[in-house]
Amino acid sequence: MKIIYLLRPFHLNISKRIVKTPKIYFMDTGLAAWLCRWLTPETLRNGAMSGSIFETWVVSEIIKSYNNMGKEPDIYFFRNTDGQEVDLLFYENGSIYPLEIKKTAAPNPKDVRHFKTLSTFFPELQIKEGGVICTYPEIMPLCDGRYTIPASAI
Repeated sequence: MKIIYLLRPFHLNISKRIVKTPKIYFMDTGLAAWLCRWLTPETLRNGAMSGSIFETWVVSEIIKSYNNMGKEPDIYFFRNTDGQEVDLLFYENGSIYPLEIKKTAAPNPKDVRHFKTLSTFFPELQIKEGGVICTYPEIMPLCDGRYTIPASAI
């Protein structure tokens, strides 16, 4: 088992204005918290980096789910040089399924605003359904083929 995972950036054209440096995720959020000296549940829940630890947990659980099935996930992230970012992209058969990860129980359409940027950078691909992985307890429509996805479902 890996201790860290390098999430690769998604790009098809090397000359586009897209960040091409991978993101690093710890596969063990307990180890990440300990190394950062976030030693209490209150710090993890309410601290300045609680959103980052939540994102790390979500990404690591998705990767572990794939690994437990004997598969390597075909997931990426997107960030352009203007700072517009999509946390996760699942790429399959010429289509992209975008996901944002937010530590919130009240996601809104603003959370998926950068999904539109994907069609500008990748006009040859279809941008499919996506959503926000969050702490809201149910799958609910958010807007235009975008949904809330409970973190408990992963």
